[in-house]
Amino acid sequence: MVTIENLEKELNSNNLRSLYLLYGEELFLLENSLKKIRNIFGECIKGINYINIDDTNISELISDIETPAFGYEKKLLIVRNSGILKKEGKRKNAELSNLREKISSYIKENIDIINDSVVLVIIEEDIDNKQELYKIFDKFGVVCNFEYQKPIQIQKRLKAICNAYHVDIDDSSLKYFIEVCGTNMQELINEIRKLIEYAGNGGKIEKIDIDKLCIKKLETIIFDLTDNLGKKETQKALQVLKNLIANKEPIQKILITLYNHFKKLYITKLAVKENKDLISSLNLKPNQTFLVNKYKTQANYFSNKELSKILQGLRDLDYNSKNGLIDLQVGLEAILCTYCS
Repeated sequence: MVTIENLEKELNSNNLRSLYLLYGEELFLLENSLKKIRNIFGECIKGINYINIDDTNISELISDIETPAFGYEKKLLIVRNSGILKKEGKRKNAELSNLREKISSYIKENIDIINDSVVLVIIEEDIDNKQELYKIFDKFGVVCNFEYQKPIQIQKRLKAICNAYHVDIDDSSLKYFIEVCGTNMQELINEIRKLIEYAGNGGKIEKIDIDKLCIKKLETIIFDLTDNLGKKETQKALQVLKNLIANKEPIQKILITLYNHFKKLYITKLAVKENKDLISSLNLKPNQTFLVNKYKTQANYFSNKELSKILQGLRDLDYNSKNGLIDLQVGLEAILCTYCS
């Protein structure tokens, strides 16, 4: 298996292999690598030297490999979400298992032919690394897990983009940028490009620019609201709520996000008391580990009893609003005022 960084380095050197198995949750980086593979491969004529394969025609893979790419040296085959490598339960799919064994044997026995005539890319969401087909790709080709990037890796990527455009951003502003905009790579790159254009060649991105130009994620705004709530700053908390509503954020979504946030604060409180690992307790992904300290800080604003009351208040509000007993905005404002006082 290779890292995302090593695969990108190899593709940036225009080095193309014959077998790729790409999987994982960081779809932006995965699709970016796939785009590079296609660019290196060159001209793609669908049905001749370029074929897309999914779960409906995966059984034809061997036939597709063997069919000549008339007029072209090689053929590009992209297999997407076919399920051929997914982990199976106790009740195995006999047809899929047989097909997997057939493909594994074929690739192993014909690897020289494949190297000369095919670039085969398999993209899957779910894989079983104990399967023979996985091991064959790992031995003869490239296997890369596009897992979510850690905050330090995200910062490094964004810093590199800024450097490429001769725009400076310090570590503190970069960290703040990720906290404000979230950890979705596609969204982050869109936002950083906006800041780069604003700063201009030789310019610098400051925190004030991020606040002025970037779209804050709802989860980030809920952190701001909770800070105000914990500090008993009623007017600021209400203003955050009013701004969300004015910006057309669905109020039901605000309620759900607020509930989930306070639930995590309650879990944080219990986990700290019981000396449990917060990352696993909060079910945080690798790109969300920077949130641990923020949850700990905010959990300290409230007692266990207060957090239980807030959660119950939000549950009651959800029930009452759905039954026409109270307006959702009025109810949220009432909860904020109650726990700010």
